[in-house]
Amino acid sequence: MCRNITPLFNFSPPATDAEIHAAALQFVRKVSGFRQPSQANQAAFDRAVTEIAAAVHTLLTDLVTTQPPRDRAVVATRAKQRSAARFARTDG
Repeated sequence: MCRNITPLFNFSPPATDAEIHAAALQFVRKVSGFRQPSQANQAAFDRAVTEIAAAVHTLLTDLVTTQPPRDRAVVATRAKQRSAARFARTDG
């Protein structure tokens, strides 16, 4: 649905409330089609973000895995390398 929403589970350190809120906000923006809702829709928009963030927090708390936590720095470096390779310019 949205390529920019990144996995938040099984990281060391765990996802912060700010990261969870940002993911919820991005999801609500995508689903609603609003980047910034009108005043008439602001309350519903904010409520949806809050409810989704709470649901994601519960999900991340309840999930279990036998895999060791992933290192954020390593994951970020790999993502940058993939991006550089994907968007590399070839002069020719």
